[in-house]
Amino acid sequence: MKIRTRFAPSPTGLLHIGNARAALFNYLFARHHGGEFVLRIEDTDRERSTQQAVDVIFEGLKWMGLDWNGEPTFQASRQDRHAEVVAQLMEKGMAYRCYCTAEELAAMREKARAEKRPPRYDGTWRDRDPADAPEGVPYAIRLKAPKEGETIIKDLVQGEEVRVANAEMDDLILLRSDGTPTYLLAVVVDDHDMDITHVMRGDDHLTNTFRQAMIYRAMGWNLPEFAHLPLIHGPDGAKLSKRHGAQSVVEFREEGILPEALCNYLLRLGWGHGDAEILDREEQIKLFDIDGIGRSPSRMDYVKLSHLNGIWMRRANDERLTALVMQRLAQRDDLNHDETVRARVLALMPGLKERAKTVVELADNAAFAGLRLPLTLTPKAEKHLGEEGKKVLAGLETRLAALEPFTPEGIDSTLRAFATEHELKLGAVAQPLRAAMTGTTTSPGIDLTLAALGREEVLARIRSALSA
Repeated sequence: MKIRTRFAPSPTGLLHIGNARAALFNYLFARHHGGEFVLRIEDTDRERSTQQAVDVIFEGLKWMGLDWNGEPTFQASRQDRHAEVVAQLMEKGMAYRCYCTAEELAAMREKARAEKRPPRYDGTWRDRDPADAPEGVPYAIRLKAPKEGETIIKDLVQGEEVRVANAEMDDLILLRSDGTPTYLLAVVVDDHDMDITHVMRGDDHLTNTFRQAMIYRAMGWNLPEFAHLPLIHGPDGAKLSKRHGAQSVVEFREEGILPEALCNYLLRLGWGHGDAEILDREEQIKLFDIDGIGRSPSRMDYVKLSHLNGIWMRRANDERLTALVMQRLAQRDDLNHDETVRARVLALMPGLKERAKTVVELADNAAFAGLRLPLTLTPKAEKHLGEEGKKVLAGLETRLAALEPFTPEGIDSTLRAFATEHELKLGAVAQPLRAAMTGTTTSPGIDLTLAALGREEVLARIRSALSA
């Protein structure tokens, strides 16, 4: 049997981190077993589905590096097929027309609540004579669900059979009164037709799985294997929400998280393989299988994600990080962001990425490379550019102007010699320079910083600081 998994999001909003993890797990499981991972957009809710949300899904999956097999399937385009299956169920006596109005259904629910019963459909039209049907009244089509026995699902994550008494289930709607299929029907038909062998999704779908199993069995189809993933909670154990922090792939990207870091983190959030922590995509595919998925809900740890992102940034290619930084610097009106600045950022990148945990932090730390004169100084930087600091700058100006070649090694030797001659600690020389170069008191090594800015820019910033 060829393994075939799917990711089937509804295009009604952002790509939530829980859905992103489900996509990752489905992708890795399929690739681990040499199978296929397909994408289906479940857009049957036409009022809430948007093209913008579809684009966000595509963009998010591509950013995460989750390439799918074949072309995406759009569920709404298969409504004729969904209706065809319902017709087959009607012919088999496994479905029936329900003429209950919205008001009647509301009254039914209210009565059930008053009697302290679950608000379920009571089967009013289940065994009625079709001749009783009112003329010209719209109708829905419901599944004639079994009332005796149990529906049993074997869950690959829980490792045991999960069951529910059929008496607790009502006759679910297959086709609405306007002829459109319900989610529960469409998912079953599409998974069957697309030869999906494993359905891996959040355990909030478990109730849906029981209902969908009834449709499979009514049609005489084999069920796929099911694996219900425990949900992702906030750090406090409550449902993940905006108050906890980022919730979607787009938000994490905007906050400067690299895709490999997010995927690495999501993989370890609910799955484990010994002490393995830092795993690239090749290692993930090699090691991942369902038996490593835990049974308990996971908690987002934003601090750990940030730490992990720092590790992946230090591993990342400098050209790539420079491109990401320049994209962010280009959004600022107070900076130059031409090729000269890009070259400076690239030269500084080895030192910059050692100190940052996100691309946002990286861009903030690199921004001084594009600053225009005169610089705006932080209060701490101002303290280093008092009378003594300016004496240091004045003394260094001539030496740096004459330095050949203008390299980190030459700059370091010049600064150390100046400090020795004037009986100063190296920090008393480096900090005024750093303040004049960056407007702050932090940067990569001062020798690397000056070399990246270049002689002319260094001298211009020194003169600007001296004239302030």
